Amino acid sequence: MEIARRAVELASDKQAEEIVLLDTRQACSFTDYVVICNGESDRQLDAIRKEIVDTLKSSSVTLHKSEGNSDSGWILMDYAGVIIHIFSRELRNYYRLDSIYEKALQLVRIQ
Repeated sequence: MEIARRAVELASDKQAEEIVLLDTRQACSFTDYVVICNGESDRQLDAIRKEIVDTLKSSSVTLHKSEGNSDSGWILMDYAGVIIHIFSRELRNYYRLDSIYEKALQLVRIQ
């Protein structure tokens, strides 16, 4: 939970939009928490990703897997138990991951 909350704080520090933290322990089997946010530009998506990766790494938190990049409009980071999705606004609206996790408990929502 601490990793997920820290990711929310770091995304907020980089002015990410529509930040959501979901407790998915009762809703899915592959992760405990999901953080979803979006940014305005490729540059902002990179800044959010870099801030999360660098800060968690300095706290000895290991990134298990990362996919996507700012050019694709979707970055996924897997911290074993916490999955972080950073989207462009357009792709977030297209994929609507929030609705996929509709049975998850929403812990945080920052507009």
